[in-house]
Amino acid sequence: MSDTIIYYYSHVSPWSFMGHAPLAQLAAEMGCDIDYRPVSTRRIFPKTGGVPVAQRPPERQAYRMTELRRWSRKRGVPLNLEPRHFPTDDQPAARLALTAKAEGHDIAALSGALMRACWIEERQLADEETLAAIADSVGLDGSALLAASKEDKAEALLHQSCEQALADGCFGVPWYIYRDEPYWGQDRLELLREALASG
Repeated sequence: MSDTIIYYYSHVSPWSFMGHAPLAQLAAEMGCDIDYRPVSTRRIFPKTGGVPVAQRPPERQAYRMTELRRWSRKRGVPLNLEPRHFPTDDQPAARLALTAKAEGHDIAALSGALMRACWIEERQLADEETLAAIADSVGLDGSALLAASKEDKAEALLHQSCEQALADGCFGVPWYIYRDEPYWGQDRLELLREALASG
């Protein structure tokens, strides 16, 4: 049985987006599984002291842009630094992905497509038609999945994912856990690689 990396993330986080494909590549190289757990920062931040970007001091906002440019270049991931539809509600996309996961689908590709939609394609992740179309694009039944994602069960899945993230110490995304040790941020993937290599 292979080891598992627990992965908490938001589809509207540029940091989650830049680390999404590298994490999958790392896990494949190391023969490790990933437990994909979408969350909403709208639910994580208020309970852990996080502040939405627009509410941060100008100095912090400016440095965030500098780091986004640096890491976009380093990871080789194209990125619209100020996408048309950011900030936006990350809960509909999280419910969609969690519903797909509950139905037994591998949500790696779906989550990657949702992130690209926000950070490259200038699409609105809070729009239902957009969500259904993105699900269709990765081979899922977008209409059926969207309908299911609006049911009470989907809300319960999101609540559970966020509460488990908080219980696991998560206060920002992406948040990785390997053998009970947390790693915050895609810039910790190199440290995660070292941990995986050490067995």
